[in-house]
Amino acid sequence: MTSHGVARTARFRTDEQRQQDLEKIQKYRSLEDQVRHQITESQYGLEAFQLTSKILRLNPEYYTIWNARRRCLISGLLSKPSAGSLPSKASPSTSATGIPTTSSAASLPSSSTETPRVPDPPTAGRTGTTVDQECAATADHVSQQEQDTGVIRAELGFTIPLLMEFPKCYWIWNYRLWVLQQANERLDVAAARRIWEEELGLVSKMLTKDRRNFHAWGYRRHVVTQLESPVLDGRSMVEPEFEYTTKMIHVDLSNFSAWHNRSQLIPQLLAERKSDDDSRKAFLDKELDLVREALNVGPEDQSLWFYHQYLVLNLVERAGSSPIAPHLTVDERKSYILREIVDIKDLLEDYDDIKWIYEALVEYTTALWQLTGQVREQQEQRDVGVWLARLRELDPMRNGRWNDLETQLDLTGIPTE
Repeated sequence: MTSHGVARTARFRTDEQRQQDLEKIQKYRSLEDQVRHQITESQYGLEAFQLTSKILRLNPEYYTIWNARRRCLISGLLSKPSAGSLPSKASPSTSATGIPTTSSAASLPSSSTETPRVPDPPTAGRTGTTVDQECAATADHVSQQEQDTGVIRAELGFTIPLLMEFPKCYWIWNYRLWVLQQANERLDVAAARRIWEEELGLVSKMLTKDRRNFHAWGYRRHVVTQLESPVLDGRSMVEPEFEYTTKMIHVDLSNFSAWHNRSQLIPQLLAERKSDDDSRKAFLDKELDLVREALNVGPEDQSLWFYHQYLVLNLVERAGSSPIAPHLTVDERKSYILREIVDIKDLLEDYDDIKWIYEALVEYTTALWQLTGQVREQQEQRDVGVWLARLRELDPMRNGRWNDLETQLDLTGIPTE
């Protein structure tokens, strides 16, 4: 039996290997029994937490154990967040479950819970609270902040080797996002923001190693959204993110996710720049030049055609609704589309076997008909018929689509010679 052209060969295990596997299974089941017992008894203490670490290192797909780990954290290892997602003012000494809040788990860093020494107060506070009580409350808050920061950073660190080994395990990513959310709820804004900024740096490193990883691109968008949010005293990051897509595209023209992210940023980018009609037109020209140059290098690349299609079909939007250049006249839009059609036809001289070229010609010609509403010229109809015939040859799996399109455009019976 073969899979992806690679023959599958039978692998035989020795008695020693079988015994080792049995021991691993026995160890895993023992851990599972122990942690399930802790969950059943609602014992979310340090012992349960350490058990979750052991079993998740063996099987990070075990989402029930991730949930148990969350319970361990919120039951004692983390402080209690106060209303309004502000850091808790409660004492961090001992949790309701009897877990000391200073973690002694191997996977967590130690952090001091000793109250810093403050000067002896001579007088009472303005509201009747003595100065020493105010200082003690402040010290408790600082201690909680330090402890929660240590726990959050340790949990983020715990997931990194798991992500290295299991990069497509959704439960690891879900848990990591949950941990980051705890920073928003429990830490001061500055401390929480630092953690999210470090996360953005981590995503950038991931995308350096795997530039087209669309999971990482989606995760990056989430991190940026958090950094822009009022919760973290954020401001728009659309300019640096747009520049980031430019950088990634120049490194790899085939980076579909970078082109997609670019298309998502453009409306906000132009709005924040307060671009007038001339600026928007210049921006459109620059983007068309960028993708046209890329198409001349790699016309077989679908990601380039995706972005080119995004730009061209914006020209077909009714006046005022295009996110790039909403106030172009019909004649200006027609001129743009005709220019793109001419340039694409030029590609056929060197690349007559790439289906994306013919598909773009069909789509843009029909878009031009839709835009102008004028009577179709017979030569244009013949050209579209020829391109559809070529698409049937290059992409026979979609013949039904090409036939339907021919019928919708009322091209049946139009001579193609």
